Amino acid sequence: MGPLTLSGLRGAIAFLTRVPAASADDAVEVASAVPWFPLVGGLVGLIVASVYAAGRQLVAPLPAAAVAVAAGVLVTGAFHEDGLADTADAFGAWDADGARRILKDPTHGTFGVCALVISLIARVFALSAVGGWAALAIVPAAHALARTSAILLLGIGPVASDEGLGAAYAASVRSAHFVAVASVALAVSVLAAGLWAGPAFALAFASAYVIGSVGARRVGGLTGDILGAAEQLAEIAVLYLGALIVAQGWPGLPWWR
Repeated sequence: MGPLTLSGLRGAIAFLTRVPAASADDAVEVASAVPWFPLVGGLVGLIVASVYAAGRQLVAPLPAAAVAVAAGVLVTGAFHEDGLADTADAFGAWDADGARRILKDPTHGTFGVCALVISLIARVFALSAVGGWAALAIVPAAHALARTSAILLLGIGPVASDEGLGAAYAASVRSAHFVAVASVALAVSVLAAGLWAGPAFALAFASAYVIGSVGARRVGGLTGDILGAAEQLAEIAVLYLGALIVAQGWPGLPWWR
C-alpha cells in the first residue's frame, strides 16, 4: 500500500489533534499517518491564523495572538509542548541515564516549565508582529514545516531506545514515507508562503536538527519527546522568519498582496 491513504489522514488527525477523526477502536498506523503530518499541521496553523485574524478585528494584536496560540494548544492537546517540557528537563540532567529517567517521568520540573513559558511567549510575540493576512501565509507554513522537520530527523539520527514513540516512528517509517512527507510539506508551504517556502523549510529543518543533535549527545538518540521539542523550535523559527519578512517589507508572501 502506498504511503498516502485516507486512513492515514484520519490517523494523523486523531494522533496530532483532539479531533476524533478515528474511533477509539481504530489502531493508528504510524507509517500511514506520518506523510499527512504536514497537511494536518497546516490545518492547525490555519485555525491559529484564522483566530488571530478574527481577533485583530476586536482587540489589539498581542491579546489576539495570545488567544490564537491558546487555540492551537487546545486543538493539539499540548502534544508537542509536553515533549518540549520533558526534553528541557532531560537536557538539564548530569548524564544520559539521568536524562532517560527524566524523560519517563510524567511530571515537569523547573527547566520544563521555563521552556514552556518561553515557547508560548515567543510564539505570541512573533504572531503579534504580523497582520492578519500575513498570518494566513506564515502560520500554516510554520506548523506544516515544523512537523515535517521533526519527522525527517529520523532519517539521519539514531533513536535512544527500542521503546517509546520515537522507536515506533523509526521502526515504521521508510524512505517512501520521508519522500511523501517532504512532498506534502512543500506543497502546503508553497501554497501558504509562496517564494519563502524554500528558506522556511531550510530554517525549520536546521532548527530541528539542533535539538536532534543535542538529544543524540545528552540522551543517546531521538525520542518522541525530542521530536516534540524539535517541532516547537522549528515552528518558532519560521514564525520569526515571517515576522522579519513583514518588518522588512520583503515580497513573496501570496496571501496579503
